[in-house]
Amino acid sequence: MSESLSYEKWNDKKIEAMLEHFKDYYDVLKWSFKEYGDEIVYACSFGAEGIVLIDLISKVNKNAKVIFLDTGLHFKETYDLIEKVKVLYPSLHITNVKPISSLDEQAKWYGEELWKHNPNLCCHMRKVAPLTEALKDAKAWISGLRREQSPTRSKTQYINKDDKFGKIKICPLIHWTWEDIQTYIKLNKLPYNPLHDKGYPSIGCAPCTQPVVENGDQRAGRWAGSSKSECGLHQSS
Repeated sequence: MSESLSYEKWNDKKIEAMLEHFKDYYDVLKWSFKEYGDEIVYACSFGAEGIVLIDLISKVNKNAKVIFLDTGLHFKETYDLIEKVKVLYPSLHITNVKPISSLDEQAKWYGEELWKHNPNLCCHMRKVAPLTEALKDAKAWISGLRREQSPTRSKTQYINKDDKFGKIKICPLIHWTWEDIQTYIKLNKLPYNPLHDKGYPSIGCAPCTQPVVENGDQRAGRWAGSSKSECGLHQSS
């Protein structure tokens, strides 16, 4: 068996050539697990896209590795959903990845409610650093990014060189719309976060997530009132 392609072995030309072989998201997933096997991880936020990908991945590799970046600040509804998913897909290896520092330690060092006065540092400590550690032995990771979600994600490809983590980032759902996501969940009778029915299309940490107006920007509720739009996982620097 040939060695899987690491970050260093990919370039724009190789990615472009590979993209021509994919018909759809399912092709992408099948190739991903064939290429990377145990060296690929799905980082799931357990939003609506996450539930769709959980179901699709289980059809390709029922023993896939799934991680959830547990900041300790998520909604109760999110934690409840994770437990439901673990029961529904018992073969998947779902792991909660936690930061090195507890919330009490973080408050002691940087002050109470760091997410209010330095959200970038909070996201780095509670999301970026834990994912860096979780991907240490992986060559690739899967994300539920969709081009429709925001301008910063509009050029996302199926295969991406992730300069931040030095890995290959695979995004099978780039062409899916919010309506596609909702339809898949309904047709397959999948559990999902009830906050989606209360105006939360994008769900992150509870202190930094608000509902959005109908037909508004899907990520407008994240860090509302600030210029911040990403937690840092999908930014090159």
